Amino acid sequence: MTLMILGVCAFVSLVVGVIMEGWPKGAHDGLGIFASILLVVMVTATSDYKQSLQFKDLDKEKKKIAIQVTRNGYRQKLSIYDLLPGDIVHLAIGDQVPADGLFVTGFSVLIDESSLTGESEPIMVTSGNPFLLSGTKVQDGSCKMLVTTVGMRTQWGKLMATLSEGGDDETPLQVKLNGVATIIGKIGLFFAVITFAVLVQGMFSRKLSEGSHWSWSGEEALEMLEYFAVAVTIVVVAVPEGLPLAVTLSLAFAMKKMMNDKALVRHLAACETMGSATSICSDKTGTLTTNHMTVVKSCICMSIKEVSKTNNASSLEIPDSSLKLLLQSIFSNTGGEVVVNKSGKLEILGTPTETALLEFGLSLGGDFHSEREAYKLVKLEPFNSSKKRMGVALMLPEGGLRAHTKGASEIVLAACDKVLDSNGKVIPLDEASSSHLNTTINQFANEALRTLCLAYQELDKFSPDNAIPSSGFTCIGIVGIKDPVRPGVKESVAICRSAGITVRMVTGDNINTAKAIARECGILTDNGIAIEGPVFREKSQEEMHELVPKIQVMARSSPLDKHTLVKFLRTNLDEVVAVTGDGTNDAPALHEADIGLAMGIAGTEVAKESADVIILDDNFSTIVTVAKWGRSVYINIQKFVQFQLTVNVVALIVNFTSACLTGSAPLTAVQLLWVNMIMDTLGALALATEPPTDDLMKRTPVGRKGNFISNVMWRNILGQSFYQFMVIWMLQAKGKGMFGLEGPDSDLVLNTLIFNTFVFCQVFNEVSSREMEEIDVFKGILDNHVFVGVLGVTVFFQIIIIEFLGTFANTTPLTLSQWFFSLVVGFLGMPIAAALKMVEV
Repeated sequence: MTLMILGVCAFVSLVVGVIMEGWPKGAHDGLGIFASILLVVMVTATSDYKQSLQFKDLDKEKKKIAIQVTRNGYRQKLSIYDLLPGDIVHLAIGDQVPADGLFVTGFSVLIDESSLTGESEPIMVTSGNPFLLSGTKVQDGSCKMLVTTVGMRTQWGKLMATLSEGGDDETPLQVKLNGVATIIGKIGLFFAVITFAVLVQGMFSRKLSEGSHWSWSGEEALEMLEYFAVAVTIVVVAVPEGLPLAVTLSLAFAMKKMMNDKALVRHLAACETMGSATSICSDKTGTLTTNHMTVVKSCICMSIKEVSKTNNASSLEIPDSSLKLLLQSIFSNTGGEVVVNKSGKLEILGTPTETALLEFGLSLGGDFHSEREAYKLVKLEPFNSSKKRMGVALMLPEGGLRAHTKGASEIVLAACDKVLDSNGKVIPLDEASSSHLNTTINQFANEALRTLCLAYQELDKFSPDNAIPSSGFTCIGIVGIKDPVRPGVKESVAICRSAGITVRMVTGDNINTAKAIARECGILTDNGIAIEGPVFREKSQEEMHELVPKIQVMARSSPLDKHTLVKFLRTNLDEVVAVTGDGTNDAPALHEADIGLAMGIAGTEVAKESADVIILDDNFSTIVTVAKWGRSVYINIQKFVQFQLTVNVVALIVNFTSACLTGSAPLTAVQLLWVNMIMDTLGALALATEPPTDDLMKRTPVGRKGNFISNVMWRNILGQSFYQFMVIWMLQAKGKGMFGLEGPDSDLVLNTLIFNTFVFCQVFNEVSSREMEEIDVFKGILDNHVFVGVLGVTVFFQIIIIEFLGTFANTTPLTLSQWFFSLVVGFLGMPIAAALKMVEV
């Protein structure tokens, strides 16, 4: 709006000037304002355009989704954009259906079609109801799908074609800053109206004393127009329209840099929110650990053995009958697969846990394909987080039915009433055997191993419509799977702690495994609490108030427990919570949190869709980087606001007091527009692109209710403003005498000197604004090429404006001593800024 008013002002100025003084002399003022407006618009448009290009790049990155496909007889990983009709897609729980297609084979497939139809009730897909639609999600089960339609021809594509995507909402920081901008704008408008009234009143008083108030010349009309332009530019300078630009630039810059650090930001606000995070609820697998699992210990047929890559069945001393059952259990009761790839080598596909077990089965001499072909699969119940186990029912070649189950050790062992002994015979699971197995589970867990129990039972009669039994099993054995802690996690957790961020681990693992890994990562401390999900669920609100701040580990947790914990932290303890997750079950907690961080490689599409940031290298250290960048965004905007408010305060007071006391404003419309350009667009560009420092992670987080303009900022703003105002006021009062200015041009030279001094005060103040509390403001300045470039451009154009654009900008060339004075006064602002930083607030 202010630029539109200025445009009208420039047009009127141009018309009146040309009529009064002819072309080109009379056009200078009008064209000068037009040129300034054009420059402001061009720089803003260029930065907006660059940002839109960044979003396109990020969007491409966001859409890199890989799926398992069988094509030309080979199972392979493909991008969803390479799908073709005729491909067979392998879908599992948590996947998003990538195209329209038909169900081929599968078990217990439940599809959530709410994204397409709005119906919350999941649909069962079978050979009787075989239709799978793009954009829907697999809620339970697994299947193979024949692709029939891809791209914009799918139902989802047709729906998308009818919708136009809305833009990003404003971030919380932008909302805060818009409030600040509105208040400043109102103050500016008040000052502008008063300034205009005072200037016009001065002109009328002069004309009344001269007795010429009834006759008006074109010169006086131009003067009145100049007063109006000054009033408008006071509003332009006061309204910090650079604030939204600074936020957008800073967030877009942070997004781009975070992309290099393997963090894909899906929503602009996420950068900033992460900077305020006070709590991180992290899952274990794939985030704190490498998610590359191997079986390192086993207790098959009651006998505990270390497992290494060179082990075979004889070295583990497994009886033949038991080995047959074990291999049948491993190869039939799995969501993974052993395939021959294009180079003819065996490749194991599936989740890390499945891969570890299949690798173990192959090392025992098992053959995946011959095992699978030996019997018919009657029913498969995939693993899900509420049951914490999976099962299959098989038709055996010799007749009869057998069920296999595997899952969380305590749960599967509780479903067993028999066990295989060291000779491979089935014996009742008495107290001694049960105690031995439970001790083994705890021993494995205390060594930070994930434990799985494998069991089977013979079935008399079984219908595929029935559920696989939940009791009466015979325990084959227990395996301990090692998932090593990622390098750098311990250091990252320590950084979070020093930054005032509490890290909590939420996992489905056994409590002993969870505690062992949490200690290894530095999450569980001496005064921290580890609790199991079922115990947590039973607590009252009062007990939770006392307990939750101390909870550092939650084991055997359900998705609902994670959701409840996050909700409690946010609503009752006013924490800003970040949540990591990679599974479908994490989606509720990711939604509930202030910021959801999904694991890009290990995560399901549902988790990624629910997240604000996708960690592409599945590394906890990257979460610390995201927090650091988030804090950097917040601090950079504060630096920019501090710099901008200083310029605002000085420009407003100088023009207002001068207009009231002398009847003229020392800073003209074009000059104020140039100052506006420095502090808005160029200032935003320079200060909003400052990279983060490690010191940022030594401060406490801002949290939800922190004041944006802090006491430190007010100290710097008011101190610097007072210095600049005193210098300019001294020049206005004593400048002519100091520099021996006389003659008709003395006012023009003095006003040019004031303008030049004012601009150089801003140039050096911009450098001082790089740090709000540190005295060393030059640290790393040469590494920030944007900052150095902006300073260079500002000084270059200032020289051009003073020396060559006199008629446009109402300036005149200055002498060397006057240039030197401007530089020295500007530079003196830096030691004053440093001295201010020593004042405690």
